[in-house]
Amino acid sequence: MKGVLQEEVIVLGDISIYVTRKDIKNVHLSVHPPVGRVTLAAPMNTRLEVARAYAVSKLAWIRQQQQQLTTQARETPREFIERESHYLWGRRYLLSIKEIDTKPFVKLDHKRITLNIRANTSMEKRAEIIHEWHKSLLHQTVPPLIAKWQTKLGVTVKEYFLQRMKTKWGSCNHQAGNIRLNTELVKKPKELLEYVIVHEMAHLIEPTHNERFVAVLNRFFPTWNEARAELNELPLASENWALK
Repeated sequence: MKGVLQEEVIVLGDISIYVTRKDIKNVHLSVHPPVGRVTLAAPMNTRLEVARAYAVSKLAWIRQQQQQLTTQARETPREFIERESHYLWGRRYLLSIKEIDTKPFVKLDHKRITLNIRANTSMEKRAEIIHEWHKSLLHQTVPPLIAKWQTKLGVTVKEYFLQRMKTKWGSCNHQAGNIRLNTELVKKPKELLEYVIVHEMAHLIEPTHNERFVAVLNRFFPTWNEARAELNELPLASENWALK
């Protein structure tokens, strides 16, 4: 990508810090879930020894962040069985399994998610049915939020995509004008989905995480720091995510 140089690595004991130089004014240090990978983005002319000195000064903070990720609550892998806990828009529901002899479908009421399936449906197929249902819920929820923020931000999202993403909550292709959203977001409160959408749409204004990008978030979504913190504090799934 233009404006970014090849990644280098600083090793401080048992901690590896991945350094990139970008067209930014200040150093940005981040610790990413799920395992606490550390990245440092520095201005283009920053010498590696200067970046190293900065990282050393922040070593206690890095270890604190990594410890928080280690102790953060995690969901056990779902088996899609009777009375198993499942989350939707930040609320906990019990899963109910109902055997039928027609096309499978999912029904939601105020206490439970009912998975209507044929007898002997495999766990993999159950997971697929629930995932497709999750996508249908997101397809109902995402377009109005995009329309709302297109007006506010003065940008246009040409397309959006929903998919399982192993390392991100969302992403933006600035040149193509599209955004991608992790289907796991259906499990989180809707205001956190909205934050991720705004975050990715802000990249249509500024592709990097520089001061201009932060200024856009501060202006249009002033509670973004709190939303990001809440997103990172909620229980992690068996595969875990970060926001890029």
